[in-house]
Amino acid sequence: MEQHNFVYVTFILSTPEKVWNAIIDPEITCKYWSDPLSKNPAHVNVSEWKVGSNWEHVKMDEDRTVDIVGKVLEVNPPHKLVISWARPNEINDESKHSRVTFDIEAYSEGLVRLAVTHEELDPQMWKGISSGWPSVLSNLKTFLETGRPLARHISP
Repeated sequence: MEQHNFVYVTFILSTPEKVWNAIIDPEITCKYWSDPLSKNPAHVNVSEWKVGSNWEHVKMDEDRTVDIVGKVLEVNPPHKLVISWARPNEINDESKHSRVTFDIEAYSEGLVRLAVTHEELDPQMWKGISSGWPSVLSNLKTFLETGRPLARHISP
């Protein structure tokens, strides 16, 4: 099966610590981890954020549906987080896992460079994250810079 990689880089008026916390804190992720053009509920990322711990991408719906699961592979706060990424039914088949790296660095005073690299994607997952990551990361940037996520349920 053909593998794909996806890289997204953005610059955020913030600090590395605030960007880091926005990635790992469920109280913050639920505010921006959604597609502003979708009526789907937001998500939270739940983990202990220690190497080897599990993490779950949980939909904030009534059922608390788990959409994505994985393991924490590397933790270096507030600069780098690496996680595996899999569909829940594929958690035991590591050949079907992809890998996400969040690289966070102070770029200049008050400006942070966030690079998200998602590697080893199957074609179906690549298609989904190709629109998902830009939406989520734009929402993250807007939230950190303004205190509000992008407007939800915008009509195109």
